Amino acid sequence: MKIVVIGGTGLIGSKVVDTLKQQGHEAVAASPNTGVNTVTGEGLATALAGAEVVIDVSNSPSFEEQAAMDFFATAGRNLTEGEIAAGVRHHVALSVVGTDRLQDSGYFRAKLAQEQAIKASPIPYTLVRATQFFEFLRQIAQGATLDGSVRLPAVTFQPIAADDVARAIVDLALAPPANAMIELAGPETFTLDEPIRRVLAWDEDTRPVIVDPSAPYFGVQVDDKSLVPEADAWLGSTKLDWWLAKVPPPKR
Repeated sequence: MKIVVIGGTGLIGSKVVDTLKQQGHEAVAASPNTGVNTVTGEGLATALAGAEVVIDVSNSPSFEEQAAMDFFATAGRNLTEGEIAAGVRHHVALSVVGTDRLQDSGYFRAKLAQEQAIKASPIPYTLVRATQFFEFLRQIAQGATLDGSVRLPAVTFQPIAADDVARAIVDLALAPPANAMIELAGPETFTLDEPIRRVLAWDEDTRPVIVDPSAPYFGVQVDDKSLVPEADAWLGSTKLDWWLAKVPPPKR
């Protein structure tokens, strides 16, 4: 079938597109650099024509509340209108575990508004909330660095490999719409500081990691339940040590 992947050239989207093509589907990578812009509507109708499923793994280019709210509202409205016109039968969207518990963040208020709009849309849907990706652990360390030290709260944390997220999204997109929320997480549970220590050690990065109960997570205070899924989450298979050994770090 024809499946359009919004954000199809990004970290998750490119993996979703590749997996769908390997399974024999017509996967269209839709993003501004392929001529499809969900905010302006450029190229959207052409991309959606004949599609049965739309997978939206795009993200706001800004984490500032109003910019993120505007992005998700405008892109979501354009997508819904385009999907109705094209006869799309299943909308799959990627979100974040803990979105409803991180409402002190303007970005997560925008994400929650996006989720609510998808639920209110006439298009059958599957909402997929994933925990933080292994691929962003280095960014967490960078964002938590203060005066040469990485300061993090020791809250429960269950990150997942991007490959596992992409595989799950493909499986869910090919299944009937759940009209519900599905949560994804990694197979191992840590405290937030532990995988950061492992990544920095692997990189031979000498920054010390300090457990600080008052330290924020991207500007938000978190507790032991903020970043982890409910008990019935779908679990990936990739463990952190395997990922560190097999997946090269991004080029500097």
